[in-house]
Amino acid sequence: MMNIYVGNLAYGVTQEELRDAFSAYGEIASVNLITDKFTGNSKGFGFVEMPNNAEADAAIKGLNETPLKGRNLKVNEAKPRSPRPSRGPRW
Repeated sequence: MMNIYVGNLAYGVTQEELRDAFSAYGEIASVNLITDKFTGNSKGFGFVEMPNNAEADAAIKGLNETPLKGRNLKVNEAKPRSPRPSRGPRW
């Protein structure tokens, strides 16, 4: 299973459009478009999970720097999320 970061998304791109773009390369496990928790608007990036690493690699190579709705996508393997530093006690 490979988690793929997709950045520089046009704000109008939907999860379905992202799924369509990646499904040309193989099976999609999930698509997660990141949105602002207050406005619900897209933050311009998301993640696509693909179960087959060879298909995921092909998608990264095939889609990186290609235009979608007027913006060139930035596509690469997502790095594991590093633990956030503690902000101390909240009381």
